[in-house]
Amino acid sequence: MKPTLLILAAGIGSRYGGLKQLDAIGPNGETIIDYSIFDAIRAGFGKVVFIINERIEKDFQDVIIKRLQPYIRIEYVFQEIWKLPDGIAWSKERTKPWGTGHALLMADGRIDTPFAVINADDFYGREAYQTLTDYYAGWTPARENDFAMVAFEIGKTLSEYGFVCRGVCTTDTSDYLENVVERTWIERKPEGIVYKDEEEKLILLTDDTVVSMNFWGFTPSFFGYLKTGFSEFLQTNGENLKAEYYIPTAVNRLIQDRIATVRVLPCAAKWYGITYKEDKEMVVKGIRQLIEKGEYPEKLWT
Repeated sequence: MKPTLLILAAGIGSRYGGLKQLDAIGPNGETIIDYSIFDAIRAGFGKVVFIINERIEKDFQDVIIKRLQPYIRIEYVFQEIWKLPDGIAWSKERTKPWGTGHALLMADGRIDTPFAVINADDFYGREAYQTLTDYYAGWTPARENDFAMVAFEIGKTLSEYGFVCRGVCTTDTSDYLENVVERTWIERKPEGIVYKDEEEKLILLTDDTVVSMNFWGFTPSFFGYLKTGFSEFLQTNGENLKAEYYIPTAVNRLIQDRIATVRVLPCAAKWYGITYKEDKEMVVKGIRQLIEKGEYPEKLWT
């Protein structure tokens, strides 16, 4: 059974100033999505599901779908603010989507295999995909609550041009996740890597701190848990115009209630991502170096 790749691509790049998931970074116009799917195919994935914003559908079809359809089965769905569980009250003044947990729910019913969740604008490298494929090799429904997370060292995931969001992780001695906290302001200062806590205090982190880059491994059972957690979230936050339901929120709940386990799978590869326009040059340079090493062909799709 081949795993599925679910790509979160609904962002409109407010900080970046454009659709960074469609921006060319390869020598022949390839996007980060192209490299992600290329790596996924090599690792044995059999299907891709995109979560996109309806406003970018035509551009997405022209740039991504037409180019990649010959190589792997592709589906896409929209993240819509109004797609919520029945009977939930929410503010109609809200214009912002409900976060990554809500985005993931859009794919409910589209996936019947173990699946990976990634960001469209993050380059994770071939090792990450192969690691997750190997983890779910020989999967059976008896492992329906056996989840995973491909983890990176925070020092390898920062931007030189501003703050980033990362899930700071705590693990036990057997490399199972105990807790992950979404920190929305992390950057490197002269004194080291710091994040802002709930009271705006700066907390120091070491370069090898394990973080989530939103590369998760789930099974179809996760959708049911996610739907329940999102409904509970909306009971309290439905009228809040800015509140977001993150994937780590749902994961933490399952760990604390001992419903599921999450194995942390370390990845030593260099991560590349685009948060700010200035990051693009670094990503382009990094891809070029990988091509010169022979890890990718000059032209991905022939």
